[in-house]
Amino acid sequence: MKNVTLIYGDGIGKEVMSSAVEVIKATGADINFEEEIAGLEAVEKYGEPLPKKVIDSIKKNKVALKGPVTTPVGKGFRSVNVTLRKELNLYANVRPVKTYEGLKNRYEDIDLVIIRENTEGLYAGIEKEIEGGAETTRLITKEASKRIAKYAFELAKRENRKMVTALHKANICKLTDRVFLDAVNEVHKDYPEIELNDLIIDAACMNLVMYPEKYDVLLATNLFGDIVSDLCAGLIGGLGLTTGSNIGEDGAIFEAVHGSAPDIAGKDIANPTACILAGAKMLNYIGYEKEAKKIENAIEVLIKEGKYLTKDLGGNLGTKEFTKRVIERLQ
Repeated sequence: MKNVTLIYGDGIGKEVMSSAVEVIKATGADINFEEEIAGLEAVEKYGEPLPKKVIDSIKKNKVALKGPVTTPVGKGFRSVNVTLRKELNLYANVRPVKTYEGLKNRYEDIDLVIIRENTEGLYAGIEKEIEGGAETTRLITKEASKRIAKYAFELAKRENRKMVTALHKANICKLTDRVFLDAVNEVHKDYPEIELNDLIIDAACMNLVMYPEKYDVLLATNLFGDIVSDLCAGLIGGLGLTTGSNIGEDGAIFEAVHGSAPDIAGKDIANPTACILAGAKMLNYIGYEKEAKKIENAIEVLIKEGKYLTKDLGGNLGTKEFTKRVIERLQ
């Protein structure tokens, strides 16, 4: 049996994460979920969004499955997601993006992975008020850049991918992005079999919309990786289909990329696919490869059939009914 920290999150979190847990249990994987709370519920109960006991649980179990957690806009507490990644040194954010046969999208052959540095950049939280405004410091270090570059090239090698594209704004951010690009080029010397190129972030956004099939592994600093992740999710049907794996040397957190969507919470209309697939990524990480593959195959089959989809994908199923259909196809 493997112990896994479980965080339902806010908004639709309880609904979509319940679906993920139900599907995971249906595979027969021997998982013991240890439930913890974070976000708005934790503020109400403990007076803080991320109690120490949550971090202690993840450190003990080395793995967590987390639902969406609300982050106040422009005020209030700092992002729970960002804090967890920094506290646990989960330096690599991995977001695979691929098209599903059966969905009516503009593209049919997208299969790429976004590797996002997770601990610094503009999300380092180095901010201060100045006269007439505020100031943010963008922190980019050689050590963190080399570490995330190595992760990207190792993933490309492991998954038999041929090309890594480093995203940057070195024409404007001449110092910080030069540190990043120099580190990427240095690491690339150890992986001559993998092609490396780089692309200015604004041009990358245009090219991803026009020719997404040309890209394989996208490597980016924190903010750029965050933005491009959502852009790429839009290419395949939306955030309801995309997952994020936060990987460190001593543990990992698996989650959906989407937010807590409080406006639709409790209405049984949220698409649980991203959380279910995050559960599959988690299972694969801890050694339940067969069970993970069952889930991924079930989702692919269900979407390809095209009969039983949630509303955001053009169907009319609710969260619970969609989950039921996934479980029916696990075999």
